[in-house]
Amino acid sequence: MRRTGGLRLLAAVAAVTMAASASACGSDARSDDGPARRTAAGHRTTASARPSPDPVDALVRRMSTADKVGQLFIPTVQGTTASAAAAMIGQYHPGGVIYFPENLRTARQTAALSNGLQRAAMKAGVPLLVGTDEEQGIVSRVPYITRFPTNKALASTKNPDDDVRAAARVTGEELRAIGINQDFAPVSDVNVNPRNPVIGVRSFGADPQKVSHLVGVAIDAYRATGLIATAKHFPGHGDTATDSHTGLPVIKHSMATWQRLDAPPFKTAIAHHVDMIMTAHIVVPGLDDSGDPATMSKTVLTGLLRQKLGYDGVVVTDSLSMAGATMKYGAPQAAVRAVRAGADMLLMPPSLSSAYRAVLAAVRSGQIPQSRLDQAVTRILRMKQERGLFRSPYVDVSQASRIVGSAEHRTAARRVAAHVRSGR
Repeated sequence: MRRTGGLRLLAAVAAVTMAASASACGSDARSDDGPARRTAAGHRTTASARPSPDPVDALVRRMSTADKVGQLFIPTVQGTTASAAAAMIGQYHPGGVIYFPENLRTARQTAALSNGLQRAAMKAGVPLLVGTDEEQGIVSRVPYITRFPTNKALASTKNPDDDVRAAARVTGEELRAIGINQDFAPVSDVNVNPRNPVIGVRSFGADPQKVSHLVGVAIDAYRATGLIATAKHFPGHGDTATDSHTGLPVIKHSMATWQRLDAPPFKTAIAHHVDMIMTAHIVVPGLDDSGDPATMSKTVLTGLLRQKLGYDGVVVTDSLSMAGATMKYGAPQAAVRAVRAGADMLLMPPSLSSAYRAVLAAVRSGQIPQSRLDQAVTRILRMKQERGLFRSPYVDVSQASRIVGSAEHRTAARRVAAHVRSGR
């Protein structure tokens, strides 16, 4: 989609939205049921009200296949200014981007970067998800954010609900202030393996009921700030001694064990209307005996997550640069297989151009049905619409430094840290 086509799309969506609003308000004051008409016999009748067109469906219908494929991707960006990423956004029209510390210097700089990226994306009429991995504790990407302890530490206090809620609220408010509208948190794995090299203290603990409860608390707090929350890593990364960044873990849980141990936090996340669920690059033979990682397993993503648990939000893969994603099929085919399995968004492919071309070719050949692509894009755009990104993709740069590290936020962080130290 070039700029002119994108502007036509934006105008079309605006027109559809206005038409829907007019229909909802009732533009004809003579009758709540629509304008009066006469039949051939001369009798008065009332026309049935037409259903309002859905602006997301209208946008999906108008998008090209190439631009729909772009919406599936969440690549990294280079540099600390929008100019470095503008060409990539203009070429691929990705659905989102992800920040790392090298992109983030100060609150004001990050807010300006986020606004610049959104301006580049809005030339085509579709706002970006701007995300990061801000779990607090040992996985923190924003160098200047107000600091909180790990999930395990938060779960150990006398009133963990209050402390988890405070940490998520402050984190969400500060991320939103700098233009980050989506967080890859909270971790929803039940960490039952003390040798787990990748989850550990990132989890709320080893008790599935406690983890489930605190996942719900965190999601509610994130969403209350306007932040898009992400429960990870489905179907559960808590019982592994292998790091999926460097290998392909195999978890030997039966279906019954999975239902008892791993599934409850994700059920809670769904009940709390989590915006996104992230997949894990793990093999669970008890759930799918094909040997495919869960990220590329239709049995796991469509069968379990969609059909059994009833989730209809956005499914995003874990980073496709990880060894667990590329060992079996290679990076481009991993992207294709993930979409076929039921993933809607593809995080951090090692080569955006290669993965994009592979997915686009798979759609054009029918390997990925057009209906599967449209389903994914509809979920992505509807989430953006529901979270207000079409209406307000930008942030106030002048307010970023006032909100990040505010006295109120620092006080909350000191209070939570004191609870962790004292166990109260």
